[in-house]
Amino acid sequence: MMFRLVQELAADGIPVAVACRELEVSRSGYYEWAARGPSKRSVADTSLTDRITEIHRSSRASYGAPRVHAELKLGLGLRCGRKRIARLMRLAGLQGISHRRKRGRKPDPAVHDDLVQRRFAAEGPDRLWATDVTEHPTAEGKVYCCAVIDAYSRVVVGWSIADHMRTELVVDALQMAQWRRRPGPGTVVHSDRGSVYTSWAFGHRLREAGLLGSMGRVASSVDNTMVESFWSTMQRELLDTRTWATRSDLGSAIFEWIEAWYNPRRRHSALGYLAPTEYENLHTAATTAA
Repeated sequence: MMFRLVQELAADGIPVAVACRELEVSRSGYYEWAARGPSKRSVADTSLTDRITEIHRSSRASYGAPRVHAELKLGLGLRCGRKRIARLMRLAGLQGISHRRKRGRKPDPAVHDDLVQRRFAAEGPDRLWATDVTEHPTAEGKVYCCAVIDAYSRVVVGWSIADHMRTELVVDALQMAQWRRRPGPGTVVHSDRGSVYTSWAFGHRLREAGLLGSMGRVASSVDNTMVESFWSTMQRELLDTRTWATRSDLGSAIFEWIEAWYNPRRRHSALGYLAPTEYENLHTAATTAA
């Protein structure tokens, strides 16, 4: 609005008369507009922007308009349009962290059939787990992280961190998942064809626990898309947000991000913008009630 531009120019020290003349608006009209004060809509936008800024900050600057909208609606019970949220975020200079593509890897020979066939829907917890390994550099060297994710709720049920890419990395993550969940026989554990997953030790652990191994058939991230999506989220929201001096610093940050943020608090678009733990708790409550 032209009057607002006059106001901004006046705040920069330019006389109101000069600003009005250059913008071809009347001084009387400007003074009448200035005397009215901000509109109800403007006041509401200011208040809403404050809430948006706080949500964006508490999300570790990772939420875009869809998740901010979900937090306002589901978390705070406020009704507002997503386009309005996007507009206010744009005006406030706030934005979420966008996706990046990840390169595929050459596969090792599969030792398990593909029981998933790219269908990562599960009817309940602990029926299908997916696992994979990622790596990230520090000044001391690389850190490797293995995660085991429940396909139903997207909860990270097991994870491990090490300075190596040996078989014990994935075995430790699987062991944590078993300790936490105590799955019955028949839970499917889907992975890629990395050497750690085709190893005898990992296969023995699966058989010992009564779990069913599954592997994608081609060297495509789509064959393990659920975990690839998780890595993409962690990459842009944590790993790439700074440079890491030590393996210990990065390991502690990954632990805190998974256990204090991703599992209990981060809203997931595939779960109706509920957090993974919240989504799973609702399933447990509904099952118990039934």
